[in-house]
Amino acid sequence: MPTPEVTDSSRADARATDLPPFEWRVVAAAMASLSVALTAMSNRYGFHRDELYFRMLKPACGYVDQPPLTPLLAHLAANLSGSPWVMRIPATACSVLSVLVIVLITREVGGGRPAQLLCAWSYAFAAVPLAMGHVLLTASLDLVTWPLICLFIIRALLRRQPKWWLAAGLVVGVETYNKLLVVLLVLALAGGIVIAGQWRAVWSRWFLAGVVLAVVLALPNLAYQISHSWPQIRMGRALSANNAGSVRIAMWPFFLLLLGPPLVPIWLAGLVALLRNPAWRALRFLAIGLGVLVIETFVGGAQLYYPLGLLAVVFAAGCVPAAQFLRRSNGWRRAAVILITVNALVSAVIGLPLLPIRALAASPVPAINQLQGDQVGWPEYVAQIAAVYRSIPANEVSHAVLIASNYGEAGAIVRYGPAWGLPHPYSGQNQLYFDARPPQDASTAVVVGGQVGVARAHFASCVDAGQLRNGSGVPNEEQGEPVAICRGPDQSWTTLWPAFLHYD
Repeated sequence: MPTPEVTDSSRADARATDLPPFEWRVVAAAMASLSVALTAMSNRYGFHRDELYFRMLKPACGYVDQPPLTPLLAHLAANLSGSPWVMRIPATACSVLSVLVIVLITREVGGGRPAQLLCAWSYAFAAVPLAMGHVLLTASLDLVTWPLICLFIIRALLRRQPKWWLAAGLVVGVETYNKLLVVLLVLALAGGIVIAGQWRAVWSRWFLAGVVLAVVLALPNLAYQISHSWPQIRMGRALSANNAGSVRIAMWPFFLLLLGPPLVPIWLAGLVALLRNPAWRALRFLAIGLGVLVIETFVGGAQLYYPLGLLAVVFAAGCVPAAQFLRRSNGWRRAAVILITVNALVSAVIGLPLLPIRALAASPVPAINQLQGDQVGWPEYVAQIAAVYRSIPANEVSHAVLIASNYGEAGAIVRYGPAWGLPHPYSGQNQLYFDARPPQDASTAVVVGGQVGVARAHFASCVDAGQLRNGSGVPNEEQGEPVAICRGPDQSWTTLWPAFLHYD
């Protein structure tokens, strides 16, 4: 009898059949619990400053600080409801779906029921997934897309089914409509592949097809960048100039807090296994790629959380050796349950608006998670701005404008200002600078926030007329900022307006 021919396809099929069963009940329970927790908290406190900004942006092909997808979602939500909970549905969905993707990675590298159980419940209630699942940010979508890209690459290499490169290219291309920073992930993975000496194993016509697909899908974003003189590069430089000093110091302890300190041993186990486990030799580049991504974050100095997407993938891999270790001892399993529960509770307090606002002000939470403080006080701030605006004499009002120093203040005035009779504000931050500038006949300006100093240099007089207070003492960017009435600009608004431009 002739011996059946063993082809790459048959080996790949055998590899796929070797996968452990997907424990859908375990995963569905964790996803449902996370969904309930996020939904229950979605209307607490108030809008985050980024949400206020996104909801006021008109749909466009792109903006100077980001691609169009997240602002489009926020704009659609704003047309449905003026409450935060509608806007946060996409963020909740992304966080919940990220649990599924992370567990699929654990299964892909051989994790059975114990590993999938460990992964699903510990990741679902980790620190950053909770925080980014509560507020609609561009990073909320990254929770799903970055691990999904890695999942498809893992399938292409471990299953020896290179057609998955097409799926990876598809997600990369689509993700460029949310964040061009997916390029950092691509460069990190490519660096890992080159350093690990795996380039020849990766190279195939399907890999090239995936690259082409990603580039073709991203072309409209590239065209926008070229036609607008590469605004994302300017934005990145501004973020680095503003944040690099603190980011390069704070990123190291923050790295331990991304998922929570009790989960650090799991992703460390993942790093070690990816580098040393012979069965995972094809995935060694993931561990190296995480190191490359950390270096990119340090050099760029823009934001602390950039390594999260790849760290979550390493964590998913680490759940396999961690589950094997825990099987050996009832004592260690009990300790793991206690630590994971504590991590979930602490992460929930840090990531979700669980504390009463007064208690939040007295806690260290706003210092750990700035997202919390940035959801507090917007209606109160707008009421105080309205009081200053109403103090302008009647004969000046027709020539008066509102200038907000940042997009959070501007977005809050757009959301809450109409109830107080406030006009649409102007702001020089990011995209808002280009959307509108004050009319030439504006001779009086109510200037809110940190740019009062800029206004003093260009107006005949600027009188402090108030100070923003949220009434609860929660620290955030607006607390204590001045509100001034400035009269007599020293030049036309065409000439003056560039003085208010800032990217951050």
